[in-house]
Amino acid sequence: MNQARVPTLLPTFPTDEAAQALLDRVRVVLCRTSHPGNIGAAARAMKTMGLSRLYLVSPLCAVDAVAEARAAGATDVLAGAVHCPSLGEALGGCVHALALSARLRDLGPAATGVRGSAVPLLAEAASGDVAIVFGNESSGLTNEELQRCQKAVTIPSNPDFSSLNLGAAVQVMAYELRMAAFCEAPPALTTLATPFSSPAAALDEIERFYAHLESVLVATGFHDPAKPRRLMPKLRRLFGRAALEKDEINILRGILDSIETPTGARWHGGGGVQTANREPGQK
Repeated sequence: MNQARVPTLLPTFPTDEAAQALLDRVRVVLCRTSHPGNIGAAARAMKTMGLSRLYLVSPLCAVDAVAEARAAGATDVLAGAVHCPSLGEALGGCVHALALSARLRDLGPAATGVRGSAVPLLAEAASGDVAIVFGNESSGLTNEELQRCQKAVTIPSNPDFSSLNLGAAVQVMAYELRMAAFCEAPPALTTLATPFSSPAAALDEIERFYAHLESVLVATGFHDPAKPRRLMPKLRRLFGRAALEKDEINILRGILDSIETPTGARWHGGGGVQTANREPGQK
């Protein structure tokens, strides 16, 4: 694994079109939102900063007239919202995801502040879709949802009154992304000029690797699902820091294949085994 992998970016953004092209790769994912007004407010916050791709994961309310009223002219963002039954589906095809969370957790991904999160996310957007993920207004993101993201982002606020409205949180993150995209030659971007040999792995490919890894660890006796010892969350955190590439995923899964039974039986995502007549690491 090459932990120093950085995607290729132009050292400057000479046109508005180049900057907007990066913003067009950003998905705003709202999980289990309970009030339609917050969905509308999020849509308005997105449109004011040039974001348009809204994903709604199992919303607990309808996108109704209240949402449209709060959207205040961003009804096109609401109309184009993609409804998904799970966060995994909403992140399908993405290469990186940030989780917005007010609470830092031991089992979550590495944390960063909102001010320093936008430029690295747009760097990842140079190689594919990326996502910023927000949880339910009351309970936030579940641990499982948080672990599907590579970084946790916090927004500094008054410690005596730290709870931001969902729409406000989306606005802050969207503003930081716009500033990063349209800033003239930001220093953090000018350093990202070294090409890498393999595209970034998509998040669904990484999830299949985690499932394969856990299956092999159970089969070897190293991991007991009944006594998990927080092993898989810690491994997710470790590999999340590595910014895995497609080739690296294939290598890792090839290693897992070599550990498995020598009869040619192989793990596959539906459970059980299949005969392996494939390249190492392929599903």
